[in-house]
Amino acid sequence: MSIDRLAVVGAGFMGSGIAESAAAAGVTVTLYEPQRPPLERSRERLAASVARAVQAGKRSQEEADELIARISYTDSIDELAHADALVEAVYEDPALKGEIFERIDTLLPEARFLASNTSSIPIAALAARTQRPGRVIGLHFFSPVPVMKLVEVVAAIDSDEQTVAAAEAFARQIGKQPIRTKDRAGFVVNMLLVPYLMAAVRMYEEGFASREDIDTGMKLGCGHPMGPLTLCDFIGLDVLEAVCDSLFEEFRRPEYAAPPLLKRMVTAGHRGRKSGSGFYDYA
Repeated sequence: MSIDRLAVVGAGFMGSGIAESAAAAGVTVTLYEPQRPPLERSRERLAASVARAVQAGKRSQEEADELIARISYTDSIDELAHADALVEAVYEDPALKGEIFERIDTLLPEARFLASNTSSIPIAALAARTQRPGRVIGLHFFSPVPVMKLVEVVAAIDSDEQTVAAAEAFARQIGKQPIRTKDRAGFVVNMLLVPYLMAAVRMYEEGFASREDIDTGMKLGCGHPMGPLTLCDFIGLDVLEAVCDSLFEEFRRPEYAAPPLLKRMVTAGHRGRKSGSGFYDYA
């Protein structure tokens, strides 16, 4: 059974991308943020994304208008009550996510799944904040969501098999390829990716090679579409720090620890492309 009405909590870059991908597949979406400014930025982001698709010949103007019309924006969480399923995509803060899951568990008693887009927080910890842990699951999308095909479906200890199946079916419904993973820090992709990225940060931190040469080496030597330091900036240094902290706390392996340089850059506000500066400048 397909999802007809989706609720998305969090109108940032990821939440907006999830909403766009679902709407593009014909799903009616309600996007929630408690404040209006993020909702307006999300609306502008969607309009720009859809306009690029029209300009590139990937959508007709009629299709673009229909996509935009399928998404509604609200600062009232009560307006999510009639959704068939929900995806949460707020900042990686366990306390904030936990509070959201407590609220939506009561608000959406019939939802087929309540999913978190977290890249580092245990799904079991979020499920424990609800009265129906069996329907809580992870749906980890990749950035930019409208472009990237992969979705990690994270099954927690108490996730029902029908919940997992519904989440996988939803991923396919909106044109994504799901892969299933257990509920442990890093899931599949970040557990493999983060040690590689942090090795590049340490190499740069130690003055072993320039940022340009590190990136060029991996692009031309390994066929990667972008170098590791460029990818760090694209993901967001604050997001990577949170993933590193989660991985290191769970496994206590040095390759997962965030290097001092990364921590100092985040503290100073250099979070990558979204802040205008990271390992490179984005004026």
